[in-house]
Amino acid sequence: DIDRAATEEPLEIRLHGRAFAVIMRTPGADRELAAGFLLAERVLKSADDLGAIEYCTDPGPAEAGHHTRDDTMAENIVNVTLANGSADEVDRLLAERRQVMTNSSCGLCGRLTIESLRSDVPALDCAWTIDHATLASLPDRLRAAQGVFDETGGLHAAGLFTPDGTLDTCAEDVGRHNAVDKVIGRMLMQERLPLSRHLLFVSGRASFEIVQKALLAGIPIVASVSAPSTLAIDLARESGVTLAGFVRGDSFNIYAHAARIVN
Repeated sequence: DIDRAATEEPLEIRLHGRAFAVIMRTPGADRELAAGFLLAERVLKSADDLGAIEYCTDPGPAEAGHHTRDDTMAENIVNVTLANGSADEVDRLLAERRQVMTNSSCGLCGRLTIESLRSDVPALDCAWTIDHATLASLPDRLRAAQGVFDETGGLHAAGLFTPDGTLDTCAEDVGRHNAVDKVIGRMLMQERLPLSRHLLFVSGRASFEIVQKALLAGIPIVASVSAPSTLAIDLARESGVTLAGFVRGDSFNIYAHAARIVN
């Protein structure tokens, strides 16, 4: 027998018909992925900013009248319309995106982003704690919900849990960042942000980008199976996010704001 491999295909995200980004992802929950990605890019701040997310089939620049169905393209391009997106606003967002891509190798970008988040993002609202044993149980709870992983063994997962350890929603993808965007985007589309009563748990490690995505969604606790990066720890400490890593068996490490995890 030939083992089934995890699917990976490009998804082009367009903003008002104009190319904004291309993401390599596992197909499925593409609208949610686009919504979560645009929240992390700060194009969206809430469901109020979102007009529509639709599949688009024109491989060239999307224009009115060019959205005839083509199954070979339909599942790999989504067009996002902002609720109040003027032509000037879209021009500005696209220009900012190009600037970010140009400067993506800048060594100061992470530190500048931390400073920007500190000034732009509201303080986290979190008056709850999670029990040590409940946190330790989350890897098994998330793993039990990973249907595609059972078939391929090649997908990351992200789950949003309530304080008592109940899994609210989860997603799988070849990229753990995509899995996070899918679950956060789903909650955004359901008008459930900020996620101040949720914990984000991810397979793999917790990178700077994952903590950033959690912060922008109002999530106060992030935990992962593996280690966080140094910049993820810096961001968590400075922004008030509780960060736990190496959650395996009945143990884990806490890197930031340990008071929310109790015995």
